[in-house]
Amino acid sequence: MILINTAKAGVISDAPTLSHVGLNIFNFLLSVAGGIVIISIVISGILYLVAGGNEKRISQAKNAMLNAIIGAIIILGVKVIVITIEKFI
Repeated sequence: MILINTAKAGVISDAPTLSHVGLNIFNFLLSVAGGIVIISIVISGILYLVAGGNEKRISQAKNAMLNAIIGAIIILGVKVIVITIEKFI
């Protein structure tokens, strides 16, 4: 009869700290936000292509692209701050 090890209990010092869990969650959220930025850039490009010379729709597509790029810059800035904080923790 073969026994299967279902769980290996470690010592409590092996558990991640609350700050590391928070940083992991924050990094995940930044990754999701980055994906949303990519999707919004693609959508604004499609809006620009289907504008058909309509100046109002072209302007809306350009504003959407500008907002997506600003969002990407903010996300990258926050990512740099998170990496810097991670080095100190």
